[in-house]
Amino acid sequence: MHAASGRKLAFGDLAKLAALMPVPPADQVRLKDRKEWRYIGKPRAVVDLKDIVRGRATYGIDTVVPGMKYASIERCPIYRGRVKSFDPKDALLVAGVERVVEIPATPMPSGFKPLGGVAVIASNTWSAQQGRQRLKIEWDYGPNAGHDSTAYRAELEATAREPGKVVVRNHGDVDNALASAARGVSADYFVPYLAHAQMEVPNAVARWLGSTCETWSPTQNPTQVRQTVAEVLGINETDVTVNVTLLGGGFGRKSKPDYVAEAALLSRMIGVPIKVTWTREDDIQHDYYHAICAQHLEAALDQDGHANAWLHRTVSPPIEATFQPNVVYDSGGELGQGVIDMPYYIPNVRCENGTAANHVRIGWYRSVYNIPHAFAVCSFADDLDVAAGKDPVEYLRELIGPPRILDLKALGVLVDYPNYGVSQLAPELADQYLIDTGRLRGVLDLAVTNSNWDQKLPPRQGHGVAVHRSFLSYVAVVAHVAVGNDGQIAIPRLDMAIDCGTVVNPDRVRAQLEGAAIMSIGNALYGNITVKDGRIEQSNYTDYLVPRIDIVPETHVYLVENDHLPGGVGEPGVPPTAPEICNAIYAATGKRIRALPVDPQLLKA
Repeated sequence: MHAASGRKLAFGDLAKLAALMPVPPADQVRLKDRKEWRYIGKPRAVVDLKDIVRGRATYGIDTVVPGMKYASIERCPIYRGRVKSFDPKDALLVAGVERVVEIPATPMPSGFKPLGGVAVIASNTWSAQQGRQRLKIEWDYGPNAGHDSTAYRAELEATAREPGKVVVRNHGDVDNALASAARGVSADYFVPYLAHAQMEVPNAVARWLGSTCETWSPTQNPTQVRQTVAEVLGINETDVTVNVTLLGGGFGRKSKPDYVAEAALLSRMIGVPIKVTWTREDDIQHDYYHAICAQHLEAALDQDGHANAWLHRTVSPPIEATFQPNVVYDSGGELGQGVIDMPYYIPNVRCENGTAANHVRIGWYRSVYNIPHAFAVCSFADDLDVAAGKDPVEYLRELIGPPRILDLKALGVLVDYPNYGVSQLAPELADQYLIDTGRLRGVLDLAVTNSNWDQKLPPRQGHGVAVHRSFLSYVAVVAHVAVGNDGQIAIPRLDMAIDCGTVVNPDRVRAQLEGAAIMSIGNALYGNITVKDGRIEQSNYTDYLVPRIDIVPETHVYLVENDHLPGGVGEPGVPPTAPEICNAIYAATGKRIRALPVDPQLLKA
């Protein structure tokens, strides 16, 4: 911007010229000294904050283009099912309904492509939805018609209790240490399917024109939108234009553009711009769910309560099963989220992974496999301090051990550890993003020091603590929990400390931690997708609950200041929050929570 004349030039207009300029040698580049910084480390409001809080912001669901028609799609209620036949007659009688067309099912596994179904096209969303309710469809329910999440849970738990077929980390002699332990401790943990349940449902507008397509959508991954739309339409990516709107919540769901591809296909079929709007029921029942997971842990304690051995078995359907057939073992990336990278100072460790076939769409969900793994590891750490008769904080410090950098290969890790993409995307930075137990201990001390940990609490109230590294950042959480005689849970206060390296905008970091805490509270207390006869049983916020304002705690966030490279902040606050709430429940009631969501019936006085 040239203030004197008011002339403006977009950065993009200069990009081609800038790309032709020589890159200066690294030793000739002088970065500003920290004391010269004007923006980094200073709180700054987001540029569209005023529009958002005043209701002026444009989200995907607000998008309107000239000549647009509206679509509502009936999809098979069972994953991998497809249309056998349909009768559109009654739907076409609804005022405003103009056409009914079939979207062909994608060969399974479907990846990012549409599931298929029958679309009702109308002059408005309401008519499209009303017409959809009158469709008569005969389905081929496919191979998952008998899927039952209760039976599947039992299957996964049985697998977790048996020796895993794949050993993914192994050092020392775990079997001998367990056999000769002064005291052995074992526990099983379970996390169900979880739905993203973001406030704005999936929606998209697409306009097919000649041999090109333009889309408008709330998406976390515009590059993937472009690739998927081009693929389903059979055109070049350069012929797809992607407009990104504000995102009314996503948490990973809106990185998967099946809903955008639906709009693109329909626009080409109908010949006009099409807006696809999912209902809340569509969103809950056709999500890319967070994977169900069963785990079994064992530990050996010596005479002084020190942990001498650690055995961890985990079983869950892998995300890759949504994209490739016959994938039944977790990847190194999934196991590297709290299993093979377990940081405790224990001489004998073995981690195993069992098989799990997939029966629903599995996808990324905020903090991904860190959710079940941190729940098990952080909860089991609390099991061990009770068995050792020690204070939870002191015992956690003992488990973390002396400050050191973990060498996973030397610690017997037998699968690739991508370290949240650093290994593939930025290998030159690998030595800057190491697993540093000193930083883990630092956030633990910071959270505890600023909490009311030493405060004596009334009956049926307790403190819990947990620490976890994920997405290259370190987080510790202390919870103050109160459990009513009826088993209902209140969380008066959370204290959260994060070491995410250099902080660019501290307000954004705090907001992400606060939001992560709320989402994790939902995971701990409410989140539970169940399946019966292949169908998702939940359908809306009435039976898939999310936290209301009365459960949201007073939350304090503390940021570690250092010169490390920036790490993630959107996801690391989720993993340790659920287990420290459960650890606090144990401190308050003496009842251990090993399966989510927490059942208040188990906590009644």
